[in-house]
Amino acid sequence: MNESKTEAESRAQGSPAKPRVPFVLVHGGWWGAWSFERLIPLLARHGHAAIARDLPGHGLNARFPRAYAQRPLDKAAFGTEPSPSAHITLDDYADSVIQTIEDARSLGDGKVVLVGHSMGGIAITAVAERVPEYIEHLVYLCAFMPASGVPMSEYRIAPENEGSLLAKQVMADPKTTGVLRVDARSQDPDYWSNGWSALCHDLSEDDYRAVVNLTTCDQPAAPSVTPVMTTRERWGSLRRHYIMSLQDRSIRLALQQRFIDLADAFVPERPTVVHQINTGHAPLLSQPETLADILASIAAR
Repeated sequence: MNESKTEAESRAQGSPAKPRVPFVLVHGGWWGAWSFERLIPLLARHGHAAIARDLPGHGLNARFPRAYAQRPLDKAAFGTEPSPSAHITLDDYADSVIQTIEDARSLGDGKVVLVGHSMGGIAITAVAERVPEYIEHLVYLCAFMPASGVPMSEYRIAPENEGSLLAKQVMADPKTTGVLRVDARSQDPDYWSNGWSALCHDLSEDDYRAVVNLTTCDQPAAPSVTPVMTTRERWGSLRRHYIMSLQDRSIRLALQQRFIDLADAFVPERPTVVHQINTGHAPLLSQPETLADILASIAAR
């Protein structure tokens, strides 16, 4: 990457260039920090540091029901065993992200670009309401961007989300298990194909098999039924971006547009800046180069 004239002049004069704003990346449900593996080096090429960490109950923080290890799967046991992750709350998510922001702030001038993918949108919404002073840009990547007081769970069944394939993956009653539970190790061809189609139909089969291998079976249910109370003065004060994934089969395009419309009605003086990417639900895996370009352009604003 060529050094800019300003940076070159600054170095020639013996003073370092102003650091570029770092990114904090928040993953979606059942996934982990690993989902940003392809994106982070590309942001670095643009001159941006980026940090992604596993949310509570995900990635290296995941804990598994005993029934998940039993094969062939005992569907009755898998569908009823309470999860070791059932106690995790939206506040736990927010606390984790804020700690990551605290760690990342020293990489720039004290603020970050906060990005949430999919379910990660509810976490960054809660964080933005709590610490808006730490955030330069707030970016929803084909993510849930709930209106004040409305839980994520209501949007999953909204008319605008008709045709979403994601609900077919959930195999247990969250009221019994305390989680949204999927069988990432399933050998059922129809279930496996639906997961591939729902989450990343534009990935190769080999890539999706790698995704499945890293997927956590239990997503804590409490965060999805917990509404975030946002205000115009805090959440609404931030520069807000939404990256729409045009082929999304998990969060349908009409629902993504509804999020934008609701946010703009809530804070009309600061409308959402909308970007588009022609991918399924996982542009961070299927088109990381294009996504990195979009994110770098956001940071440069």
